[in-house]
Amino acid sequence: MKSDLSKLPNIGKDTEAKLVTVGITSAAELKEAGVEQAFLRLQAIDPGACLSLLYGLSGAIEGVKWNQHSPQRKQELQEFYHQAKRMLDGNTSNIG
Repeated sequence: MKSDLSKLPNIGKDTEAKLVTVGITSAAELKEAGVEQAFLRLQAIDPGACLSLLYGLSGAIEGVKWNQHSPQRKQELQEFYHQAKRMLDGNTSNIG
């Protein structure tokens, strides 16, 4: 499936492939899903999804490089990341 995701800032071929895997196949779909939902979907297939990926997704949606976020936006993303990580850790600790 052809995708325009890699035309967005911060989205390389690897991230594009993972987004397609989780059902996000276009820039419009990424924007519609939003950064948090897109990250959670990626985290479901890649538990090692990191804060840099979250910054990159946010920047892709906003049309900026990941390192151009304001300190306030970075703080918001960090808080979400830590919350998502706690949720994932809580879910995996119940397995087995």
